[in-house]
Amino acid sequence: MWIRSMLCSGAFAVPLLASSALAQMPRIELSAGMYRIDAEVAANDATRMQGLMHRRSLPAGQGMLFVFRQPERHCMWMRNTYVPLSVAFLDRDGHILNIEDMQPESETNHCAAKAASFALEMNLGWFADKGIRPGTRIAGIEKSPAPR
Repeated sequence: MWIRSMLCSGAFAVPLLASSALAQMPRIELSAGMYRIDAEVAANDATRMQGLMHRRSLPAGQGMLFVFRQPERHCMWMRNTYVPLSVAFLDRDGHILNIEDMQPESETNHCAAKAASFALEMNLGWFADKGIRPGTRIAGIEKSPAPR
């Protein structure tokens, strides 16, 4: 009985730990030309795995910056993500490699065209609406925390 109650308690603690990790995600101010971006930073395994899952909205001008350990052809998907998003994959200097549009709750992979050090998720169409294309530099990347 004691073991069962301890196991049950542990099952409830995991979501609490995950949400407390999300509550403590650092934020960073980025910019794309004249457009300011307020981004949460996912720089460790837990926050990169969680991403924007289970959220019902994303305020205008806000996004999430994923900081990867190694430059690779990283891929994103939308499992348990309810907000349609666009993702820009960035090189180590913050230049956009490619932009992909992603639909809610899809498990389709959206991958970097080349080795990416970062990915920036914004509301669907944000980059296109602002005329931001591959080659554009996202400023402020250099202030992001080191990946863990």
